[in-house]
Amino acid sequence: MSKDLAIPGDLLSDDVRLAGEGTYIEDEKVYASVCGVVDRGEKIRVAPLTGKYMPCSGDVVIGKIIDVRFSSWTVDINSPYEARLHISEYPKRINPGEANQHLGIGELIIAKVTGVDAAMRVDLTMRDGGKAIRSGRLIEISHTKIPRAIGRGGSMINLIKNETNCDIFVSQNGRIWINGREDMVTLAADALLKIEQEAHMFGLTDTIREFIENAKRDRK
Repeated sequence: MSKDLAIPGDLLSDDVRLAGEGTYIEDEKVYASVCGVVDRGEKIRVAPLTGKYMPCSGDVVIGKIIDVRFSSWTVDINSPYEARLHISEYPKRINPGEANQHLGIGELIIAKVTGVDAAMRVDLTMRDGGKAIRSGRLIEISHTKIPRAIGRGGSMINLIKNETNCDIFVSQNGRIWINGREDMVTLAADALLKIEQEAHMFGLTDTIREFIENAKRDRK
């Protein structure tokens, strides 16, 4: 029930209200429908070990502005589908025609997916904790490895934060923002990329702890 990896048919929960993407319900129980990494958030989702990020309502993502329009921005969310951020969903009041004064092409934002319709039109908001990112470093890993990067109860990402003293934000679309001392940012990035490569391995938290400790020892 608490393992990180699942194969089709694995029992995930007795509460059918928790069934999310990558699961199915049978006999009032929730099972994995794909082989992947279990993400136990508001809903239980199983992220396939391969494939593109598919946005879902409620996901928190890091997006890149790729177009500025009269009253909205077009945002790359590391998916086959682009997203729209309307000026009404920006944290401050913006008049139509002023969008380019607040966010320009190439800028990065943290935003939440508020809706995905049948035609895969994706809407975002920055009014629920969103912000522009104008410092630090951005890395990308497969979105299917994000649950491993976070760890059970946040154990993995908290380990990296504590050992590097960096601020780290992990989004559900595979983008990770890291801010701190430059050498520690590099170390945190290296640790996260190692997690992506070895996500299938057991004992990964101990492996990453040893990796960071050895790297810090070598720099002295």
